[in-house]
Amino acid sequence: MRLKTVLNRCLRFKGFVYRKAEFSDQTIMVRIEAREGSSPMCSECGRAGAVYDHERNLRAFEHIPIWGFPVFFIYRMRRVDCRLCGRVIVERVPWATGKHHTTDVYRCFLANWGKVLAWQEVARRFRTCWQTVFRSVQYVVQFGLQHRRLDDVQALGIDELAWQKGHEYVTAVYQIDPDHQRLLWIGQERRERTLRGFFSAMELESPGFCQRIRVVCSDMWRAYRNVIRERIGHAVHVLDRFHIMQHFGKALDQIRAEEARRLHSRGQQPLLKRTRWCLLKRPEHLSDPQRARLGDLLRLNLRTTRAYLLKEQFQLFWQYRSAFWAGRFLETWCRHVMRSRLRPLKRIAQMLRSHREEILNWFRLKKAFSSAIVEASNNKFKLTLRKAFGFRSFDVMQVAVLHQLGDLPEPHFAHEFW
Repeated sequence: MRLKTVLNRCLRFKGFVYRKAEFSDQTIMVRIEAREGSSPMCSECGRAGAVYDHERNLRAFEHIPIWGFPVFFIYRMRRVDCRLCGRVIVERVPWATGKHHTTDVYRCFLANWGKVLAWQEVARRFRTCWQTVFRSVQYVVQFGLQHRRLDDVQALGIDELAWQKGHEYVTAVYQIDPDHQRLLWIGQERRERTLRGFFSAMELESPGFCQRIRVVCSDMWRAYRNVIRERIGHAVHVLDRFHIMQHFGKALDQIRAEEARRLHSRGQQPLLKRTRWCLLKRPEHLSDPQRARLGDLLRLNLRTTRAYLLKEQFQLFWQYRSAFWAGRFLETWCRHVMRSRLRPLKRIAQMLRSHREEILNWFRLKKAFSSAIVEASNNKFKLTLRKAFGFRSFDVMQVAVLHQLGDLPEPHFAHEFW
């Protein structure tokens, strides 16, 4: 079977023919010509026009390598005398978009490999440069953003992520509907204007977007809560257990560290040495030595022990099914903590009281929506950064993360080359 036959089976372009394929200097050159009588298409308006002339030089378009050999499509571009545009314009060719010197199929091929490997590794394996891989991923992401649908988005998950040293944060917004989870948008910083930018962008892309939102999950960051109340105040706002228990871990660790320093200053035995993970991990996740160490610790009358028991007692809160009875338990637990002398836990009790309704919304929605999907996606976000050893530019990072987590539609071709 000849190479021309394979190309005609996989990539047949209307109005063009493959004239010959030749092997030259370790490179496969495929010459393409326009069919007789075919009219070129204007690259601006897309309408057929008369041939004005041909470009003097041949243009080479890089295609998917075959058997490790580079493949180039060679074609002499025509210029179109477009009456609608009123000027002479270079024609549009079906195998490449714009002025790119790589075929669209090759760009999708590189972008697909870019989901699995680091871009530098993709460039090395296919003997191209990093910029070519980046522009390929950028092409696929831009196509996906232009063709994605947002009319099925009813639940949002909002969270911030650190992506560079020096407390550099980004705001990530996910769709967390039961039947569809994906990254919708990512913006710089974690301010109110950042989240407002998300809602404004979504309204431009899909009018009525804010009115269709029914549920939103976030942490207790005030900037996010203010914008949620302002733009989608009709939606049910859920604060789930992950972010709440995160505060418990920090409070317990603070109490343990303070008490350990106090015991050391008094010259007493280091009872709390190497007990951090014994207290922070769930009992079912402890190793046998940690479980034995925790058992010894619970026999002592320490502030850390009392704080640990209160934290474990609060875990019963998540087992309730009714929002009413969960609220009763929450109020009883908060009263008990406020009578203790554990200041970090008292601050948590005050926080839980101030966010009572948002916390109980998790039970009102039958525990169907939470930020668990968001946290799982955040791990994939961090993996994308580590795989590339980080990104210098926010724009490049944005393209990479949307490509990995956006679940974007991709250009369709007659043959799947990957």
